[in-house]
Amino acid sequence: MKGRVWHPLLKGGRGRENGYSHGLSSSQIEALSSICEALIPPLPPPEHDEKSSEAIRLFYASSASQSPLPDESAEMLVKQCLPEAVVVLRLVLMMLSTRLGSLVLCGRVCFDGRWPFILKFSELGLHQREAILQKWSRETLLLPLRVAFLLIKMACIYTFLSWTDESCNNPAWEAIGYHVDTKQVQVQRERPLEKGIIETADHTDVSLKESLIKKGLNVAEDPKEDILRIRCDVVVVGSGCGGGVAAAVLANSGHKVVVLEKGHYFVAEDYSGLEGPSMNEMYESGGMLTTSDGKVVIQAGTTLGGGSAINWSASIRTPSGVLKEWCLEHKIPMFGSTEYESAMDFVCKRIGVTENCTKEGLQNQVLRKGCESLGLKVEAIPRNCSENHYCGSCGFGCKTGEKMGTDSTWLVDAVNKGAVILTGCKAEKFIVEDGRGRCLGVKATSESKNIRKKLYIEAKATVSACGSLMTPPLLISSGLKNRNIGNNLHLHPVLLAWGYFPESLSGLEGKNHEGGILTSLHKVESESESEDDETKPKAIVEAAALGPGSLAGFFPWTSGREMKESMRKYSRTVTLLSLVRDEGRGEVKKAGRIKYELSVADRENLKLGLRRVLRILVAAGASEVGTFRSDGQKLSCKGMKNEDLEEFLGTICAEEGPSSGEEVWSMYCSAHQMGSCRMGASEKDGAVDENGECWEAKGLYVCDGSVLPSAVGVNPMITIQSTAYCISNRISDRLNNEKSL
Repeated sequence: MKGRVWHPLLKGGRGRENGYSHGLSSSQIEALSSICEALIPPLPPPEHDEKSSEAIRLFYASSASQSPLPDESAEMLVKQCLPEAVVVLRLVLMMLSTRLGSLVLCGRVCFDGRWPFILKFSELGLHQREAILQKWSRETLLLPLRVAFLLIKMACIYTFLSWTDESCNNPAWEAIGYHVDTKQVQVQRERPLEKGIIETADHTDVSLKESLIKKGLNVAEDPKEDILRIRCDVVVVGSGCGGGVAAAVLANSGHKVVVLEKGHYFVAEDYSGLEGPSMNEMYESGGMLTTSDGKVVIQAGTTLGGGSAINWSASIRTPSGVLKEWCLEHKIPMFGSTEYESAMDFVCKRIGVTENCTKEGLQNQVLRKGCESLGLKVEAIPRNCSENHYCGSCGFGCKTGEKMGTDSTWLVDAVNKGAVILTGCKAEKFIVEDGRGRCLGVKATSESKNIRKKLYIEAKATVSACGSLMTPPLLISSGLKNRNIGNNLHLHPVLLAWGYFPESLSGLEGKNHEGGILTSLHKVESESESEDDETKPKAIVEAAALGPGSLAGFFPWTSGREMKESMRKYSRTVTLLSLVRDEGRGEVKKAGRIKYELSVADRENLKLGLRRVLRILVAAGASEVGTFRSDGQKLSCKGMKNEDLEEFLGTICAEEGPSSGEEVWSMYCSAHQMGSCRMGASEKDGAVDENGECWEAKGLYVCDGSVLPSAVGVNPMITIQSTAYCISNRISDRLNNEKSL
């Protein structure tokens, strides 16, 4: 089968046939290994555990310092972290590899009575190293040291639980109750996008030109400038919820469309369901993208289909109150029109949205049971899949092929009407005509080392649909200067809490990684709700799908034994999230450089939502609950009285992240990015007009989540696709009108 199959990526964990490229010296790797060993140390199994099977004994005996885990962790840190963070990491590891540097960072514990009288970090005892890491996690004066600890901790523990051998197995999985079905679905004769796809990574200059011509494109070669000039009616940059819809609508209207996607094309039979290679291939920065201050971990898709290929299937219509606000306060009439309502209807029909779920997984069972026990309203979440879809790995690509992302719906429509999709192809800048303010197309490059020519895609209309994090930097690098470009970024910040549900006590079936990811939702309207409370939701509560590596990476580390004991409970640990419609906002002017600040109201609402999450977990029968705060905040529910719970809930806060300077801190997460090129009634109010067209460049449109006037407050897929549907129909009308003149 032509295409990228995942299993070759698994050899040695990530495929290291040619060695590692992290660039750390052997002494730095030695220091990193000694940190990894302190984070996940070899331990004897618990004496009181009567079920100490061979798998459990091996789990406790294993260490994160075992080869190749330190090198794998180093590779992740160097490749995925911000450059300045990598500088700090290298400096810390360099200092720890020397005696004097270890003394500076670790203190008097490094003194020894024998020559050479000062010990390096790696020469310290395991308990001493663990105590040092515990101190670093609370460090308030040298914040870079705390940030370095956090990054190493996340990479090390994530790697320990996501790395796989050549058999697609991790030795810890049996002990923690995690199972990945690596059986492949039946291979289709032809992939759905085969007739329109050109995977540039597999091409040369010559073969690419030939393929483009075969797809019906007008291609001219400019040997003097090493350029391939490609002519079409519309070029769309990005293939997610915005770009996929735009490509389909415009191709169906008779326009020749070219789609550029920097990621790669996978179908159901390509997906392994394995956390490590999936995150590495399908997420920006392998899932380790953060704001510049490290306070928010951001997950965004970087594959064909964008976020729709890796999201959790939630298909929630834009709330009526939000539409009213956008229509009246932001003065965008489209959001109050029948045009937009009809767009939502059409979108939901095209991506196969169903309202019910035949069987819920453990996490959503807990959410529903807890709400019902407390007398709280719980709602079913519509999904773009069948009602009996029971796939817990959709965040790594849907292996059953039932989830209707743009890669299996809108983009199929587009290629069936002659659209051409170039993968492994990154847009560098839009070609904006000097003086006249008209966009002529886009300049792009292929990741293939065998393609040296630049690609100039010339079009009558150009659409930027590469998401709220990538569209603004692309517009700015193209010379656009509207002050709203890159500002007003909303992230739907999230805080997490967990509850442990032993099988013998809870009466709830299944494991946390099985079944539909999002099937139930609870809206938090106030601290103590009544039936007549009609206030806007302050937060929403949903389940969170985290693989063992991600869960452990986020989980607070207080000691090596505590971490192992917590992960032993992984499969029956339910993680729920509190999400707010944020008033706070951020900016992204340069790719990978994201600034963001929560408002006071956002933090209060997150705290309110987190308290509700904990109440739900307790009411559902958890034996233990806790937050992801750095000090390991938790509560045993056995024999607990109501006043004990209230006292615990009184300690719940929404602390800032590791760079805050507070002794304890919490990590925020975000999977929804919106508003960084918002629509506005005027050039002063927004980056684009109601038609999605840039004020400064005629023929250049934005068609993704960045155009939303503010945060939506719920999972935004339907909102983004419906907005894209309206914008792309207007683009088509404009092109048709110009053609008829």
